[in-house]
Amino acid sequence: MDNNKILEQLTRIADGLDRLAPAPSAAPSLEDGNAFVWNADKNALRAIEQVNYVEMGMLKGIDQVKDILIDNTLRFAKGFPANNALLWGARGMGKSSLVKAVHALVNEELSDQLALVEIHREDIPSLPDLMQTLQKSTRNIVLFCDDLSFDGDDDTYKSLKTVLDGGLEGRPTNVIFYATSNRRHLMRRDMIENERATAIMPSEAIEEKVSLSDRFGLWLGFHSCSQDEYLEMIRGYVSHYNIPISEDELVKGAIEWTRTRGSRSGRVAWQYVQEIAGQTETKLV
Repeated sequence: MDNNKILEQLTRIADGLDRLAPAPSAAPSLEDGNAFVWNADKNALRAIEQVNYVEMGMLKGIDQVKDILIDNTLRFAKGFPANNALLWGARGMGKSSLVKAVHALVNEELSDQLALVEIHREDIPSLPDLMQTLQKSTRNIVLFCDDLSFDGDDDTYKSLKTVLDGGLEGRPTNVIFYATSNRRHLMRRDMIENERATAIMPSEAIEEKVSLSDRFGLWLGFHSCSQDEYLEMIRGYVSHYNIPISEDELVKGAIEWTRTRGSRSGRVAWQYVQEIAGQTETKLV
């Protein structure tokens, strides 16, 4: 077989392999969108076309923390000093919903100046790589981690401490870090108490565990809502989506719904709204 035929066959083989395994598409640019998720395995960002968020006016019972986070985020987006924020407290009270709603509100006011990048809890060890990517952007960026907490012998919190407020490089000036957690100190109380009981220098051991939360200049507490606040949340959704239900039916059904769930929260309110929307054949769009 002459060289020309060999070259022709190799070319066909190469073309076939290209079709089976096409070259990966280029990673999205931070300048080309408003919301992204960090993929640690690929060391790249994935663009989110449609962010799942609740309108600000529909978040009830959290007015004080809402105003604080809006003000902090606006200052940051305009290039002024602002603080990392830890949103902690009762589950289902709108912590992550508030972060996404604030991002949408600020971008509406400032014409899409602010990017939102989410990093998953399990990808925290890759934060230094992500920070290198983010600091190259000309945009201001809210880096967001939902349900952040640490257990047992997990020591990845140490790398997070360095990135937030320490190390030679520190946090890039165009990045701010928002996290949500059910725990005020991001660790279980029994972990902290165990350090107190077993460490040679209890005070130093405890300081090591709780100092991570000190890296957040804002601690925004979310607490279980009252029955009146719970009903107000439901009324807001019902009005927004024009769900046909009487006040008496709404109150009776909402109270009964909490008994089956054993708690009151924004999440429980939304689940009840989905229930009555389905029963009345109302679309939540």
